[in-house]
Amino acid sequence: MDSEAQRGSNPAAMLSALVSKREKLQEELRNIEKQVYELETSYLQDSSQCGNVLKGFEGFLSSSKSTANLKRSRKFQPEDRLFSLSSVTSPAVEEHMVGRDGQILVKVG
Repeated sequence: MDSEAQRGSNPAAMLSALVSKREKLQEELRNIEKQVYELETSYLQDSSQCGNVLKGFEGFLSSSKSTANLKRSRKFQPEDRLFSLSSVTSPAVEEHMVGRDGQILVKVG
């Protein structure tokens, strides 16, 4: 009951603590999203020759693919970032919203 009285008696301290906690959580979210983005990039690049869960595994079964096709298939589109695009604050969202000609299609918060 004493802690309830202390919280009610000093709203500025409570607000400051909540703002500090919010900033810490936002930083933690940014770090997690950056890690997801980097791991997703690695997965999409490493799995592009044999296939992956997004594009299928046709490359794994096909042994007649030419080297040119393998090099071309290593590139992936921003739309392939299934996990990163599931969060509006992810680094992939800005990448996805930039048009091919460099114009921003939608500005995110």
